[in-house]
Amino acid sequence: MSSMPSSRQRYLFFLFLFLFFSVLQCVSYVSATNGEASLLFSWLRSSGSSSHFSDWNVLDPNPCKWSSISCSSQGFVTEINIQFVPLRLPLPSNLSSFRFLQKLVISGANVTGKIPDDIGYCTELTILDLSSNNLAGSIPGSIGNLRKLEDLILNGNQLTGSIPAELGLCSSLKNLFVFDNLLSGFLPLDLGKLGNLEVLRAGGNKEITGEIPPEIGNCSKLTLLGLADTRISGRLPSSLGRLQKLQTLSIYTTLLSGEIPSDLGNCSELVDLFLYENSLSGSIPPQIGELKKLEQLFLWQNNLVGAIPKEVGNCSSLRRIDFSLNYLSGTLPLTLGGLTELEDFMISDNNVSGSIPASLSNAKNLLQLQFDNNQISGLIPPELGALSKLTVLLAWQNQLEGSIPESLEGCSNLEAIDLSHNSLTGAIPSGLFQLHNLTKLLLISNDISGSIPPEIGNGSSLMRLRLGNNRITGGIPRTIGRMSSLDFLDLSGNRISGPLPDEIGNCRELQMIDLSYNALEGPLPSSLASLSELQVLDVSSNRFSGQLPGSFGSLVSLNKLALRANLFSGAIPASLGLCSGLQRLDLSSNHFTGNIPVELGRLDALEIALNLSNNELYGPIPPQISALTKLSVLDLSRNKLEGDLKPLAGLSNLVSLNISYNNFSGYLPDNKLFRQLAPTDLTGNEGSVLRSGTHVS
Repeated sequence: MSSMPSSRQRYLFFLFLFLFFSVLQCVSYVSATNGEASLLFSWLRSSGSSSHFSDWNVLDPNPCKWSSISCSSQGFVTEINIQFVPLRLPLPSNLSSFRFLQKLVISGANVTGKIPDDIGYCTELTILDLSSNNLAGSIPGSIGNLRKLEDLILNGNQLTGSIPAELGLCSSLKNLFVFDNLLSGFLPLDLGKLGNLEVLRAGGNKEITGEIPPEIGNCSKLTLLGLADTRISGRLPSSLGRLQKLQTLSIYTTLLSGEIPSDLGNCSELVDLFLYENSLSGSIPPQIGELKKLEQLFLWQNNLVGAIPKEVGNCSSLRRIDFSLNYLSGTLPLTLGGLTELEDFMISDNNVSGSIPASLSNAKNLLQLQFDNNQISGLIPPELGALSKLTVLLAWQNQLEGSIPESLEGCSNLEAIDLSHNSLTGAIPSGLFQLHNLTKLLLISNDISGSIPPEIGNGSSLMRLRLGNNRITGGIPRTIGRMSSLDFLDLSGNRISGPLPDEIGNCRELQMIDLSYNALEGPLPSSLASLSELQVLDVSSNRFSGQLPGSFGSLVSLNKLALRANLFSGAIPASLGLCSGLQRLDLSSNHFTGNIPVELGRLDALEIALNLSNNELYGPIPPQISALTKLSVLDLSRNKLEGDLKPLAGLSNLVSLNISYNNFSGYLPDNKLFRQLAPTDLTGNEGSVLRSGTHVS
């Protein structure tokens, strides 16, 4: 019978076991950490960015002190975090070797290749961020094995294929970012199994198609749903109304159709509702008024009809509303005045009628009011002058009447006013030119009368002043010369008289001047030649007289010079040949005399039209005109020109030519244009110009 081991023997036995397993654990630890270090170092070595990881040393027993690496207390790699370093290589091979990896972040690093399938073995992962790289291929279904994964961030790559249904197995997933890739196919129904999902962003994948699965309504913790700029189609599922934590619904620039579900009124936490650029129809549901936290409501460019519901006025947090480019009708609800936080209200391009409610003046934070292209009538409420923060007021193409309220000068931050194409009357309030931030004042095509106020000179910030097609009388104030920022001046189609003041030459930023169809008189001031940025000068149909200043040759940016139907006389300045940018030159219906300057042949850019008709020009067509090979329209009719037409033979780009009522003689050039010329374009030549092959007798 064997004896029992003594207590000392038992102690030595257990000590041996303890030492044995400790050594075994150390060997395992060293082996593991050395293996992870080796894998990481060999991966990095193939990159040209090793200078960013100078502390990575393959001789280290483990990588735990390396930059971008974190380890557990046992020495296993738990975190790889590399951001905005140009790696230019594929992801590490054998990712499955990192069995304790919890966080893998390699973003903005120009990583290429595919996401390896063995990522599914990294079952401890909670964060996988591979965003903003050049990854291609599909999202591996093996990611569905990552039951602890909370953040899957793959946006900004070139991933293809569909969103794998296996993602529905990632029961811990909170954030799913796959936007801005090349993904296609349907949204998997299994996404509805993600009970912890808070953010789903899949926008910017232009080939994602099909309808939004109603199962999305099961993601009860969802705060953001982003599917913009895809080919998502069909109706918005009413199940979205179950998402009571939803803060942002962003499904714009897609193929959505059908009505906006009234159930959205149940999404009581909704802050941003972006459904613009779709094909949504029906009316705006009054249940929108239940959304007390709603700040941004963008429904523009759809097919919505009906009136703007008065319940919108209950959305007390609303800051921005854009209903533009729909088919909305009815009147503007008075309840809009209760939106005290409102900053932008835009309803352009609808069929809204009635008047602008004065109650809008209660929205003291308003920055933009855009009513253009509707059927709004009545007066502009003087109360709008209380909107001191207002920067944009657009109400063009409506049926507004009455005068422009002088109270608008109280809108001290106004930058743009466009009230064109209405039936406004009365004079232009001088106070508008006291608005020191105003850059655009457009009042085209109204019934405005009175004179241009001398206070116009105070508009030093004005860049565009367009008052065309009204009944404005009087002269152009000399104070216009103080408008140092002005680049577009349109006073056409009025009854303005008197001279064009020399001070216009002080507006050095001017690019376009249109004074046509007025009663202006006297010579054109030579100071216009100092406007080096001028591209268009149109003073047609006035009573300007005298000679054209030779200094106009310095206007090298000029592409259109229209002086038609005035009383100009003298010779056409040869210096016009220096206006190298001219594309259209119209000097017709004046009293210009002398020869056609040979220098006009230097106008290489002249391609639209050269009209010298109805003047008193004489002599032959200079041979240099043959250089205008881009010219489309040439009118020399009703002058006293003579000689042959040989200089015109090579103008192959001409589509219209009129040489009637001159003294031309000889043969017509034998080309397609001359063979097809109407007799009216040739008639009235004393030399009896005939068809090609027929000589003048």
